[in-house]
Amino acid sequence: MHPTITRMQEVVAKGDDSLIADLLAEDVRFMPPTYFATWTGRAPVAAVLGHVGQVFSDFRYRRVMGADRDWALEFQCRIGDLDAVGVDLITLNENGLIQTFEVAMRPLKSVSALREAMNARVTSDPRFLEFRKALS
Repeated sequence: MHPTITRMQEVVAKGDDSLIADLLAEDVRFMPPTYFATWTGRAPVAAVLGHVGQVFSDFRYRRVMGADRDWALEFQCRIGDLDAVGVDLITLNENGLIQTFEVAMRPLKSVSALREAMNARVTSDPRFLEFRKALS
């Protein structure tokens, strides 16, 4: 298994964006399961993933499939009292850092709970005001 994927499995559920940032390419693209948009850039993506790691509980990867640059990591977790399953679809760049990170999840009720929890966190995290300014 690629060392970046191994390390990601160790840090993603900790909710520590500084550990996650070390695995991301500077221009990483993240596509969340909660809406059709893309977060771009190491700092905003690490911040989003850090918050996700704090919203999820009982997080664990069940299966890891892939080779070279393309990986699929199946996970299960809880969001409040709701169960969820999903897949992280990851592409690494030539330096072995995460270039694209897309998440597919189900069921809808759990994804909706994730969206509510993430909206509350993002709107109360002052870093996201700076990220929005940088995008303008």
